[in-house]
Amino acid sequence: MSDHATIQAIARLVPEGARVLDLGCGDGAMLDYLQRERGCSGYGIEIADANVLACVRRGVNVIQLNLDEGLAMFGDNSFDVVLQIDTLQHLRNAEVMLRETARVGKSGIVAFPNFAHWPNRVSVLRGRMPVTRRLPYQWYDTPNIRVGTYKDFEVLAHKNKLRILDAFGLQDGREVRWLPNARAGTAVFRFEHD
Repeated sequence: MSDHATIQAIARLVPEGARVLDLGCGDGAMLDYLQRERGCSGYGIEIADANVLACVRRGVNVIQLNLDEGLAMFGDNSFDVVLQIDTLQHLRNAEVMLRETARVGKSGIVAFPNFAHWPNRVSVLRGRMPVTRRLPYQWYDTPNIRVGTYKDFEVLAHKNKLRILDAFGLQDGREVRWLPNARAGTAVFRFEHD
């Protein structure tokens, strides 16, 4: 997820000057924006060689690491904010990484494809897995190993004793606060440990 409107919407949740850890940072676009526009500092975590190189070219500090191995290298509350933007759905240990996000950061922000968005529901009703701009893969070649909904994350957060500070959907770069589970292709949550 790297379109400018989406980056801006999520960046507004990050306090100016915050120390940030961006898990699964991709090409570093979000962290680059946070550094330039919000005076933030921090690190990205990425596994793909091409993305690590893109981060370096942007001037983003990046650590090449498989997130399935955890975040043991970071102490409790090492960062003001830990981001998981389009990362959670790719992880085998999604719940563990959510708890690690809350441990390592004073607050966390996650964003992921909302499988309950109405066009996805229509596809499933027609007997097919959805293929949309937000979920552009066929069921057999998707990098997403998990599908979840806005409502599912609320339950997971409660189960893991996370207090949701803000939650909304994103659709075409705009915040959706009324019925986001049905009306938004992306779910966004800002949380802290209870």
